[in-house]
Amino acid sequence: MEQRIEIFKKMLEEDPSNSMVLFGLANEYQKCGDWHEVVATLRRYLEIHDDEGAAYGMLARALENIGDSLGACNALREGIAAATRHGHPSMAVELKAELEKFG
Repeated sequence: MEQRIEIFKKMLEEDPSNSMVLFGLANEYQKCGDWHEVVATLRRYLEIHDDEGAAYGMLARALENIGDSLGACNALREGIAAATRHGHPSMAVELKAELEKFG
């Protein structure tokens, strides 16, 4: 997996604003359980890309794993709004269900 991470990093050196590469890198970090890197990478991704909801769910899981429940709830709320805005009601429902787990 480290090899894949290095490939993504090299691609970002060539094009730092490539949102698909950032999302792929975040996914690789998630596979490794490197939650702090997931958070940092997804925040960069969300600064430059109008995500449709999935990245917010991934960000919420990462934030929860580092003990930031408030941040996770906020990410889920943003994800619900994004999913709704982009016409993905089933994703919005999934994110709402995740948010409800926080009480």
